Amino acid sequence: MVKYKRVLLKLSGEQLAGKFDNGIDPELAAWLAKEIEKISAAGTQVVIMVGGGNFVRGAQIAGHGIQRVTADHMGMLATMINALALTDIFEDEGVRTRCLSNIFAEQVAEPFVHRLANKHLQKGRVVILAGGSGRPYVTTDTAAVVLGLELGCDGVFKATKVDGVYNKDPAKHKNATRLNNIPHQKAVEDIDIKIMDKAALGLALEHKMPIIIFDALKKDNLLKAVSGKPVGTTIH
Repeated sequence: MVKYKRVLLKLSGEQLAGKFDNGIDPELAAWLAKEIEKISAAGTQVVIMVGGGNFVRGAQIAGHGIQRVTADHMGMLATMINALALTDIFEDEGVRTRCLSNIFAEQVAEPFVHRLANKHLQKGRVVILAGGSGRPYVTTDTAAVVLGLELGCDGVFKATKVDGVYNKDPAKHKNATRLNNIPHQKAVEDIDIKIMDKAALGLALEHKMPIIIFDALKKDNLLKAVSGKPVGTTIH
């Protein structure tokens, strides 16, 4: 029995690059499809929001003649590339999937409409969201919480390269300790907690949206997480 009936899974572009320095690792995407198929079969409806850092990170390319708004639009287009690739790979693996976009791209994706997304989810399809929030100056982390709230998700699951939030950087400190549970307020106030931007954490605090930080690239971790088993760090 799953604990979370509908979840928003946030995947970074860097993770989708897998064994490559950039672009998309199709073998990793196919493996993710199988992991997501497990939780769909268990009864969890899945919304995926993808980042675009494996192609373009807006905040980093702004400057030298490129306006921040333009840079953020380029980042949104990068998320579209990832979303389209995942949609095809998931479908090829037998996972029914629909790609919806928060930017105008009707030639390649359905527009994000609340009722349409709900309809797809109720029919057991995985919904992949492209374009973040569709607005500049908003990270895909914040967009993930916004869309998670809009679609009535029970939690936002952020996939990371580490297995949770630590009291200090585990890459630099061997004695770093993983924190299994963190109150929203502490996550917002503690400057050392940088796993998500503070706007995203503040919105989650305001609406009491649980956030689970975990390693999604470990077999069955996603299934354990939606089942409520202690995987990673829960911010609640």
